[in-house]
Amino acid sequence: MLAELIRDNQPCVALTGAGVSTESGIPDFRSASGIWAQYDPYEVASIEGFRRDPARVWEFYGRRLGVLAEARPNDGHLALAALERRGLLEAVVTQNVDGLHQQAGSREVVEVHGSISSASCPTCARTESRERVATLLPLPVCAGCGAVLKPDVVMFGELLPARTIERASALVRSAALLLVVGSSLEVWPVAGLPGETLVEGGVIAILNRDPTPYDDRASLVVQATAGPVLAAVAGLLEEGRLT
Repeated sequence: MLAELIRDNQPCVALTGAGVSTESGIPDFRSASGIWAQYDPYEVASIEGFRRDPARVWEFYGRRLGVLAEARPNDGHLALAALERRGLLEAVVTQNVDGLHQQAGSREVVEVHGSISSASCPTCARTESRERVATLLPLPVCAGCGAVLKPDVVMFGELLPARTIERASALVRSAALLLVVGSSLEVWPVAGLPGETLVEGGVIAILNRDPTPYDDRASLVVQATAGPVLAAVAGLLEEGRLT
């Protein structure tokens, strides 16, 4: 059913959340064992927390960088990249900051919450790569002016970059199918993107382990782990395998 929806409803855009990366060993945020069960997000992931205690924020992000150094794309990431190569997926709009979609080979990726692949200086805008930042821990400072670097992620209390959310909005409005993968659809403004698809006459399909606020408006809901399902779908959509 999901493979047929993708085949028959083009263009298709994917909207992905933390659930697509858990199979790569990256914890999600809101489950009982997720990151926010261990950390206060307003202490380690808010702009106010960063301004108040940047060392505490970098203690948190230093651990995340360590996890990401070992993480590799899983079957879900690879399947989405394969669908893009076959012309069946226009783009990936992702809430994730881990860069695994790009590592898997996806070319059109809109990172609405930024990326942990770099950090920038709030004072002079100098940017350093994740690899360079890792060598500057526990408290990375700017080589140009000495200010503490900030991870290039959108923190609580910050606005999403205007161009990025505008691009995401344009993609979902033009999508005949929005494929939601591994997102609880609870964080705004991204949580409103499926509604934009529906308003423009498109349909949505949801692949997530837990219920979402849009389940009753989706054409298909699959409550399962993303990787095996997407791998099976990509296999079925190979030339000649789906009739």
